Amino acid sequence: MSDFTHFDAGGQAVMVDVAGKADTRRIAVASGRIRMLPDTLARIQEGRAGKGDVLGIARIAAIQATKRTAELIPLCHPIALTRVGVEFEPDAASSSVRCVVTAETVGKTGVEMEALTGVSAALLTIYDMCKAVDRGMTLSDIHLREKQGGRSGYWRADGQND
Repeated sequence: MSDFTHFDAGGQAVMVDVAGKADTRRIAVASGRIRMLPDTLARIQEGRAGKGDVLGIARIAAIQATKRTAELIPLCHPIALTRVGVEFEPDAASSSVRCVVTAETVGKTGVEMEALTGVSAALLTIYDMCKAVDRGMTLSDIHLREKQGGRSGYWRADGQND
């Protein structure tokens, strides 16, 4: 279990000690997708969803979730975020919306979990707001796209790492 940072030598779950780490600028970008019926996507894009501005509300949900990640994921450190960006990319060809969340901080530990939590909350919010007309929506492809900062430096999911 020594390769897993959230376990001690005895196999017990622990919060990682980051006291000895230097403060550095840290950035994480995560994304995910929600697939839906073409009519559902049209309603979102045209502002015809019964509950209001679906993507606007999902953006706020993503930001709120990034700020509360430590309350949701048991061993995450509370992080003072310096910036959260949320983008939505509707795609008519696949009848889906991709969400991309960028989280940033200056601190001792990364913001990967914050970015991933933000994406998840945004996609779940879209589902919640549109489920009355499309219960078959599916969430998928939630993953870390890239991270910067800290001891491990720069990493990208596509392998284009420094």
